[in-house]
Amino acid sequence: MKFTVIADDTEDAQNTPAVRAAAASRSTWVSVGVNILLTVSQIAVGMLARSQGLIADGIHSLSDLVADFVVLFANHHSRKDADAGHPYGHQRFENAASLVLGTLLLAVGVGMLWSAFRKLEDPESVQTVHIIALWVAGGALVAKELLFRYMLAVAKRVKSGMLVANAWHARSDAASSLVVSIGIIGNLAGYPILDPIAALIVGFMVAKMGWEFGWDALHDLMDRSADEKEVDAIRRTLLETPGVAGAHDIRTRKMGDMIVVDVHLEIEAAVSVAAGHEIAVAARLRVLQHHRVLNVMTHVDPWQKPAAQGVS
Repeated sequence: MKFTVIADDTEDAQNTPAVRAAAASRSTWVSVGVNILLTVSQIAVGMLARSQGLIADGIHSLSDLVADFVVLFANHHSRKDADAGHPYGHQRFENAASLVLGTLLLAVGVGMLWSAFRKLEDPESVQTVHIIALWVAGGALVAKELLFRYMLAVAKRVKSGMLVANAWHARSDAASSLVVSIGIIGNLAGYPILDPIAALIVGFMVAKMGWEFGWDALHDLMDRSADEKEVDAIRRTLLETPGVAGAHDIRTRKMGDMIVVDVHLEIEAAVSVAAGHEIAVAARLRVLQHHRVLNVMTHVDPWQKPAAQGVS
């Protein structure tokens, strides 16, 4: 008995590791260029215009720049082939990078909060800012929002969790620039205390996002399973394989943005061992073709077709 599987075109045919790596590198280098420009302009103008909020936003941009290089480092190492020490490859460099990004954001956010609290303890020390700070903050807001939209589009196209995290990092910058702009406007309107309050809000936003990214990456490093929607899709692909009567005990774990699958396949007991193996191989290949799956470990269970009930 022989079973043949006809390979279908997959919706992720263009989403190969090489394509994903190239897209990650290209989008991250764009982010590097933007963040260098923003870091220099925001910190320099913030010091000259006496705006703590703009300086805090500049430090946030500096943390983005460091984060970009972390992403580039992880993207380079995650592309390495499997070896004796890493039989499943190096995809978890991406999870580790996301954890580093989260920790970095959390540390920067806490530092901003501390600096803002110190200013609020001595409100008389808060000075009126120069209007040029508002122009720089507004320009940073536009640049960061455009960067976020570009990076998120790339991340969704190649389905990279690390790039999604970095894109939302850019969106947090856009939100922080908006808050800083409002604080500067309030300062110029005669309420100087609003500038350090804006820095305080930015610090909270950065710390919160850092905690969420870090916690999420930590769970991925602890073999968190894929989401139910993706597991159900994998199950359907297995059951659509000719000769597979059922699939149970499907277990998944994340490896970067890829998935490792273990599954028990129910195959008719009457077929030969060779035929059962061929069916399991066909099921594995279908999953690898249709999903972001790195490897599938199959276990064949004999299945007996229920006997027809006689009519009494």
